[in-house]
Amino acid sequence: MLKGKHIVLGISGGIAAYKAAYLLRLLIRKGAEVQVVITPNGKEFITPATLAALSGKPVVSEFFAANTGEWHSHVDLGLWADLMIVAPATASTIGKMANGIADNMLITTYLSAKEQVMVAPAMDLDMWRHPSTQRNVETLKRDGVIIVEPASGELASGLSGKGRMEEPEKIVEAAEKYFATQETLCGKKVLITAGPTYENIDPVRFIGNYSSGKMGFAIAEEFASRGADVTVIAGPVNICLSGEDIRRIDVTSAKEMCRECEKVAADADVVVLAAAVADYAPAEVAETKIKREGSDGMTLKLVKNPDIAATLGAAKRPGQIFVGFALETDHEYENACKKLKNKNLDWIVLNSLRDPEAGFMKDTNKITMVSASGEALAFGAKSKRQVAADIIDTLFGELSGK
Repeated sequence: MLKGKHIVLGISGGIAAYKAAYLLRLLIRKGAEVQVVITPNGKEFITPATLAALSGKPVVSEFFAANTGEWHSHVDLGLWADLMIVAPATASTIGKMANGIADNMLITTYLSAKEQVMVAPAMDLDMWRHPSTQRNVETLKRDGVIIVEPASGELASGLSGKGRMEEPEKIVEAAEKYFATQETLCGKKVLITAGPTYENIDPVRFIGNYSSGKMGFAIAEEFASRGADVTVIAGPVNICLSGEDIRRIDVTSAKEMCRECEKVAADADVVVLAAAVADYAPAEVAETKIKREGSDGMTLKLVKNPDIAATLGAAKRPGQIFVGFALETDHEYENACKKLKNKNLDWIVLNSLRDPEAGFMKDTNKITMVSASGEALAFGAKSKRQVAADIIDTLFGELSGK
């Protein structure tokens, strides 16, 4: 999977920098072409001469070459690379990456990266556990960075705990897994619905729900980062997609969403129905604003909206993968399984409004994925971008066989 791949290896200043030499050697052995970018502090732990000998390329550290004044273009590196790995990533480097503090060549290269970025943290256990470090790590995860979690063991301080940079072999495995997934998804057409629908009562009022669209957008961005051709059909939401190549179709009502989905779904390889579609709409929509004066109240007659999941599921062709969402308040598993079967889905993503870490308008979610065979895979509370990664990783076996 790494043969012929262009990899930027970023090294920051920690004792684990010695492991970067082993990581570099493994990447080269796998057939990758590696360009090392090291921070000034990183050079205190491992010499550029060692890294240049292993990579066969001059090591980049400063913005300008000392002797010639030649500019080292972080922009060109971002365009050249297929993957950027920062290992070791110190607490300082993680903080700078999360907050865009571009004061060295490694950070400016990260900020210019068009490719996937992978980070292997390395620090003392108290630094790893500190709330500021965890906030910065969560920011990177939300930005789509892959975090290779540090291992537990003996640390340079003499203490023992979580904070050791993961072994080079494990980091290489993570890189290979990324490229394997990207190869599987490259060119796959994915349709995702996101957000709520609004059903008009009159020109200024509507029936709606609290969906923010964050989960659907996170899934779209994760699919796109892995090489898929993504279309998002979004209800009224106040967030933007970060993926420049994601096609976005904005709608308001359930009928509009259904109509647009039918246009796209037939050609999709994967359909993820993450939108919170209103089940009912007013039977009549007033042409002018309804006034309260002269009335003791208002009675609305509601009619059923089209069932988008059932409509698309009935037309599903062989080879397509359909994933639905079930947000439940009671009898969660039973209701999810019923929805999965009735709508001809392959998987359903279950979350409960009773769980404070799940539900509408949150940055986290806590899901259980249920397959058509009834197999249930439960995940802990995570950021929605991480949840998106879990969903796609779970589907990976399905996708690789399609």
